[in-house]
Order: sequence, then structure tokens, then C-alpha cells
Amino acid sequence: MTTHKTHGHIGDGTPNDDAFVNRLADEAERDYSPEQLEGKPLGRGRPPLGDLVKAVRSVRLDPELREQAAAQAAVEDVSVSELVRRALREYLRSA
Repeated sequence: MTTHKTHGHIGDGTPNDDAFVNRLADEAERDYSPEQLEGKPLGRGRPPLGDLVKAVRSVRLDPELREQAAAQAAVEDVSVSELVRRALREYLRSA
């Protein structure tokens, strides 16, 4: 008798065992070629800004400036972070 190690259960209670994982792997290999998967999003989270490693910096904004930035970002349909990046680039180009 073959026993399968159980790694937990999926949402509907089905055991997440070796046999289940192997069925999923077989399905993925049968239905998708690597070429079909290229360029697909890697998962949840923020999309990359480019090829280089990015640094996160905090900036303190007074409430009025934060509200103005949020309002302008909404007008431009971008995030406040993107608005700040654009403003900083423009400032540095003009310096």
C-alpha cells in the first residue's frame, strides 16, 4: 500500500497530499508550454519599476500637502508614489 504525505488541506477540505500535487503538476505540464507562461505576472504585489533594485524611502508630508498630492494623483490616475517620483525627476532635471 502506497502512503502519501499530506501537506495540509485545500479550501474545500481535499487533502493536499503528494498525489494531489502530482496531479496538479501533470495538468500544468500537459496544458501549458513554457512559452505560454513567459511574461506572465509572477504573482500578487507591486509590479517592478524596471530592472534595477529599488529603494523605499519614507517622506513626511503635512496633511494639507498629502491631501493635495492624493487629489492630483487621482486626477492623473496614478499613485501618490508615482506622482512624487515624477515631481522629483522633474525637479532634478531643472536643477
